[in-house]
Amino acid sequence: MTGASSGAAMQQKGFLGWVERTGNRLPDPVFIFFYLIIVLVAISIIAALVGLSAPHPTQTVAGTDDPYIIEAVSLLSAENIQRLWVDMPKTFTHFHPLGYVLVVMLGAGVAERTGLFGTAMRAAVRNAPKFLLTPMVALVAMVGNLAADAAYVVLIPLAGVLFAAAGRHPIAGIAAAFAGVSGGFSANLLPGQLDALLFGITESAAESIVPAWDANIAGNWYFIFVMTFIFLPIIWFVTDKIIEPRMGGYEPQGPAGEMVKDGDKPLTQEQKSGLARAGIAALLVCALWLFFTIGPGTPLIDETARPEARLSPFYKSLVAGFLVLFLVTGWAYGAAAGTVKGHRDIVRMMSEAMADLAYYLVLAFAAAHFVAMFAWSNLGLIFAVQGADVIEASGMPMPITLALLVLLTGVVNLFVGSASAKWALLAPVMIPMLMLLGISPEMTTATYRVGDSATNIITPLMVYFPLILTFCQRWQKGFGLGSLTATMLPYSAFLMVGGLILVMAWVALGLPLGPGAPLEYTLPQ
Repeated sequence: MTGASSGAAMQQKGFLGWVERTGNRLPDPVFIFFYLIIVLVAISIIAALVGLSAPHPTQTVAGTDDPYIIEAVSLLSAENIQRLWVDMPKTFTHFHPLGYVLVVMLGAGVAERTGLFGTAMRAAVRNAPKFLLTPMVALVAMVGNLAADAAYVVLIPLAGVLFAAAGRHPIAGIAAAFAGVSGGFSANLLPGQLDALLFGITESAAESIVPAWDANIAGNWYFIFVMTFIFLPIIWFVTDKIIEPRMGGYEPQGPAGEMVKDGDKPLTQEQKSGLARAGIAALLVCALWLFFTIGPGTPLIDETARPEARLSPFYKSLVAGFLVLFLVTGWAYGAAAGTVKGHRDIVRMMSEAMADLAYYLVLAFAAAHFVAMFAWSNLGLIFAVQGADVIEASGMPMPITLALLVLLTGVVNLFVGSASAKWALLAPVMIPMLMLLGISPEMTTATYRVGDSATNIITPLMVYFPLILTFCQRWQKGFGLGSLTATMLPYSAFLMVGGLILVMAWVALGLPLGPGAPLEYTLPQ
């Protein structure tokens, strides 16, 4: 028994070593896009020379019923070379995710830096009854994704302290919080920054086949809401029935005992007052948006549009809505808690939030040109049409097709950690291909999100993996890379299975993904 366990552990470390070595050989995601552009140029030249083509699914030749033929175009053609250099500023600034992310982060940066996110998470979990500690930590961790980095640096170490204070193993608390924040990366009660990021890329991909398609940041709202309550019992079960029993008891001593004593200080009166004011501010922002929607003139409803499109202005306004929500609630909290002294503090916090996006801007520049050049070559649309024909001819059920997309995303996630980088690579083919098969861009995006979440917690290449390992080693010195991955593997497996079942059940039931976001899609005539 001992020998088998030891062998399994060595095999585990061997696999981890392979993942780490392979991933470390990969260049930075920015340069991955640049290298892919070089490959794309070569493929476009060959495709143009051999005459690769496909019938356009919606356009016809003028004056006839014959489908318009899409032909592969060399990216070294005079037109595309001119477009590359002349339109470079436009290509970058018109990259859809860029505007969405920048706008939302202006507000979220204030809410994070005033301390609103961190205090709200502490308040949510510190008074939870012992028997509800695990589900409360998991739920707050998933909702904490709205706070981006704050969930990793505030909630995860706090979960270890809370578990130890309750007489439970602190690493089990860290594991539950890590599974919620990172394994439940896409699950949430509300849309947020991730939705703005992903749907910007989805919109770019969908416009290659239907130029009039517009993104709806709430397009996955119902799906991610349900996902939260699918993942919650999974994390609860794995923590309490699998992970913690294997770890045994834990008695805090020495520095660990000091962490338990000092790590979960009660909220100050100023922090409590700040949370109360932030709650009132949130209600006022929601009331304001409701007034804009149903008040005089209904500015966020287009009365002249088709019935299914009348709420389109409301959905598009949600990006600005989250900016206002985070900004106002963060300011209200900071003014009461003493972290905001005046308007200059707010401007400074917004500036710092933009500074934190410096790397994303560089990545977005590379991704924007890859996505644009893929569209200029017509290869994305051709591959989508031909791929749709292959899937249709195979008779493969749509739930199975989507399940394969989940698994593909999960494998790619082991080596490329950035959610935006992976989706920028997959979306230009997957979105139009599944639109041709009658699946909406919102459903394809939701499917991608399931695969992107489940394997985050088992790859050493995940940017926060070393930080989580450090948190664990504060409680248990010999806790290594293999130990952390072995701890998180059951979460990853159960979350992947739960996510696959959710996707297939959603398709079988034909449920909408969000307000104004049906599962099925019919191409315009």
